[in-house]
Amino acid sequence: MKKTLNAVVMAAILLLTACTNSPKEPKYIFYFIGDGMGFSHVSIAENYANYARTGAIGNDNLSFSEFPVLGMASTYSASNNITCSSAAGTALSTGHKTNNGFLGVAPDSSWVISIANKLQEKGYRIGVASSVNINHATPASFYGHSADRNDYYILAEQLATSNFDFFGGGGLLDPCGKNGDKKSGYALAEENGYTLVHGLGEWNSSLTDKVFLLQNKENRDNDLRSPGDRDENDLTLPQVVEKGIEVLETAEGTPFFFMVEGGKIDWFAHANNPKATILETLDFSDAIAVALKFYEKYPDETLIVVTADHETGGFAMGRKGYSVDFAGLDAAEQAHKDSDGKSYENNANAEKERLQKTNEAARLGWTTTGHCGGNVPVFAIGVGSEAFAGKMDNTDIPKRILNLSK
Repeated sequence: MKKTLNAVVMAAILLLTACTNSPKEPKYIFYFIGDGMGFSHVSIAENYANYARTGAIGNDNLSFSEFPVLGMASTYSASNNITCSSAAGTALSTGHKTNNGFLGVAPDSSWVISIANKLQEKGYRIGVASSVNINHATPASFYGHSADRNDYYILAEQLATSNFDFFGGGGLLDPCGKNGDKKSGYALAEENGYTLVHGLGEWNSSLTDKVFLLQNKENRDNDLRSPGDRDENDLTLPQVVEKGIEVLETAEGTPFFFMVEGGKIDWFAHANNPKATILETLDFSDAIAVALKFYEKYPDETLIVVTADHETGGFAMGRKGYSVDFAGLDAAEQAHKDSDGKSYENNANAEKERLQKTNEAARLGWTTTGHCGGNVPVFAIGVGSEAFAGKMDNTDIPKRILNLSK
């Protein structure tokens, strides 16, 4: 009898210990995706940031490169060693591989469900933001489904009926369909309860539910302007993150999931544009810094995961020899600004030649104007962040986030 009693007591102690030591669930989840951002993009941005600050050799850590957990993820799609953004977005949002060109569907075109939808069912408020158009591949993979990633109107319709709490950043591509003959995607969003806010000038602190934050009405269809081109009135990705948090955190005690894409790192890497690629990476870092401030308020309840869908351009810190010349990069960019870029307007060949000369002056290299198939970084901090250390596949990331959540 005594042995039985001891066994019962020991079992109770072990159960209590297991419950006490079980990992906490993140109440607030941030998921940042730097489109096209490989390890080298991060390193070059760090080195340029130090040069811009001090004029010397060295690197400044980005907001997320200081995170305590570092891993890397493979990125191949179901159909190719080198993924496209929609297949990678589907992997990162749903945990399923699919073919290049597919979005939110399996290779047989059946729908696969994103962690945003699954977390929504569990009571999380949901936000999706991007510096590019919100029905583009990566953001759309969190709410949309199509065997053709370029069918932007279907994705706009699906955005309108998603019932997510916040969308922000770039506007809709083909808002009235490819032929311009369909009801506006913006009108559909309003019919489904979304408040359209055009720029911070229209922002109201009382906004709490189903908000779509865009640029001013004249530019609302477009992506966010890049750091090198914007003026003080332009909406920025860090501002979108800040306002998204305001909306998502409004319901006290309610958990939230917020996916944010730095989409134009990829666009400028496709063009082999070194300065713009660097500035977009730094801007992405600034957007993550907004979430990091939130984390510092709630370190025991917040998880931040940062990764990329793929690497673009084969960007290299080095071209010939053992030197990089960031002064040469800035000088070439300043010369272009001084000329107002007139010789390059609407002239793709001239622009290509200019960028080639700029890369030569900076001694920065590229291997392609397309995507690359290498592993991409994974950075994490906060509740459950240790789950993102080491080597993983991109499909593992959403599965691990979901496993940690309520």
